[in-house]
Amino acid sequence: MRAWRIAWTALLVLATGVHPAVAQVQASRFDYGLTARALADGVWVVEGANADFAPANGCNIINTGFIATGAGVVVINTGPSKRYGEQLRRLIERTTPEPIAQVIHLNLHPDYFLGNQAFADVPRRSTPTTRDGMKREGKAYEDNLYRVCGDWMLGTTATPGIDPLAMGPFKVGSREMELREWTGHTASDVVLWDKRSGVMFAGGLIFADRMPTTPHATPQPWLQSLTELAALQPRIVVPSHGPVHEGGKGLAQTRDYLQWLDASFARYAQQGLDMPEVLRMPVPTRFQTWAAHPAEYVRQVAHLYPRYERAVLTAPTPQQGAR
Repeated sequence: MRAWRIAWTALLVLATGVHPAVAQVQASRFDYGLTARALADGVWVVEGANADFAPANGCNIINTGFIATGAGVVVINTGPSKRYGEQLRRLIERTTPEPIAQVIHLNLHPDYFLGNQAFADVPRRSTPTTRDGMKREGKAYEDNLYRVCGDWMLGTTATPGIDPLAMGPFKVGSREMELREWTGHTASDVVLWDKRSGVMFAGGLIFADRMPTTPHATPQPWLQSLTELAALQPRIVVPSHGPVHEGGKGLAQTRDYLQWLDASFARYAQQGLDMPEVLRMPVPTRFQTWAAHPAEYVRQVAHLYPRYERAVLTAPTPQQGAR
């Protein structure tokens, strides 16, 4: 645990590639420059930088969103800070006359809920697993993001989404949506699919043009979740990190990377490589152009590779298996 936290803190500032949607960040005024881009009638995305946490982007690397239902707005994640949450709320109020009805959290990671203070008057929904993770990790999230982004985080206090979130058909007003829960990126990964528009908010299960984050990940269940998710065939995918895209681009990229990572770490562990040796192993060229490379790979070695080492060390020998 300590090793990956050290790696996380040391490398968090290695950001690459700023998304045009946050090109107007005004650091002197702590203004995120948030804009709402319509993906379909009543469906908007608010795009963050395709990058790593850094003062230059105010720790805003997440795509949040909101959907007008005729009976109030459903907000999807609230961003990395109190300031972000406040600015997101003002943006929503400028964009649609509908009142905010509720917030949906897709997993436990900090930029999914650290803007919650701005939405204290509405239900903030999450699965029990996500809620428990937010409570468990919240203080560490605050400390880490303060360390990286300083006064962008001023006044931010972790406020978990404590209201229940049921899976299955999700109707609000005239909007027919569906909530599905999978696992792999975290222990509870929720996907919101708007049936009318075909827009899917895929949370952390799908990354696009960006190396996946893996502090709570288990690659094999994640790959299985992607196989099941592909069957929904969304028209437009909003990943939490990386550009919005049509069809299966991000899913294919994420699957490709996880398959390579899982197979490589298993092979390195069988060969007896230690962590410094794994860090020196080449990463395929097709991944090197993605945002957050090489920082995310270093973190993955720090917090994932020890599991592969333990699996080799604890595997039964042929003699033990014969008993």
